[in-house]
Amino acid sequence: MKESVLSFACEGQPLVGILAEPDGTPAEVGVLIIVGGPQYRAGSHRQFTLMARHLAANGFAALRFDYRSMGDSPGETRDFLAVDADIKSAIDALLAARPTLKRVALWGLCDAASAALLYLESTGDTRVAGVALLNPWVRSAASLAQTHVKHYYWQRLRQKEFWLKLLKGGVGAKALRGLGSNLQLACGAGKASDSRSFQDRMAAGLRGFAGPSLLVLSGDDYTAREFSGCAASAPAWAGLLERPTLALHELPTADHTFSASSDHDAQCRICLEWLRTRCLATNP
Repeated sequence: MKESVLSFACEGQPLVGILAEPDGTPAEVGVLIIVGGPQYRAGSHRQFTLMARHLAANGFAALRFDYRSMGDSPGETRDFLAVDADIKSAIDALLAARPTLKRVALWGLCDAASAALLYLESTGDTRVAGVALLNPWVRSAASLAQTHVKHYYWQRLRQKEFWLKLLKGGVGAKALRGLGSNLQLACGAGKASDSRSFQDRMAAGLRGFAGPSLLVLSGDDYTAREFSGCAASAPAWAGLLERPTLALHELPTADHTFSASSDHDAQCRICLEWLRTRCLATNP
């Protein structure tokens, strides 16, 4: 494989990307690695660099880039809610730089996965061949409280030591107030949802996308658990994870960024297999 700098513009601002590609002709579907903030194109423990190189070594061109205000790309500070133009410019640049590519698969971790779905919802870009989502970000105060109640407080309430501490005064008033506040917020999760909240827009983006999608969830990650809770309870997400176009994989030992080499390698294999069997197979 080989790497090169790919510079391009987005609404008058220069963006910087690194294109990894095989020595020979790449597959007809390229991969755009969207970086979640606040970080740059290398990613935590170089995960995006390693991912792009793995894909390139196996025949796929992969572009990772800094959207405006991140890494080496200048511009006003922005987050995942405001990067549609950056994603479009990166797709434009990748397809223009390598004309043998026909379409592009979007790959994103955390709020970059959210950004990918928001991009699909707002643009309906037909050049997108597939979307790979790893631990998507759907956090709100209510969803975080619901996750804490289900995965922390519920376990604590079943422990004998907790009740012994409570009877002996070992559980402070602050901890009890925290439980009460989380229960109150959790009870409101999924109710009176704003139809244009970013979580609902993400669901709309996935629902309106007819191509293949990949969802990878880590077992040791609150963000993944929040997403699962949202997808199971929010009306906008009803039935989406059961669609035949979606491939769901769960990695029980993985943390949020797949920092263990075994988990990183596992998600790389899953993504590569999905690209080969689902994205290339459906590429017109």
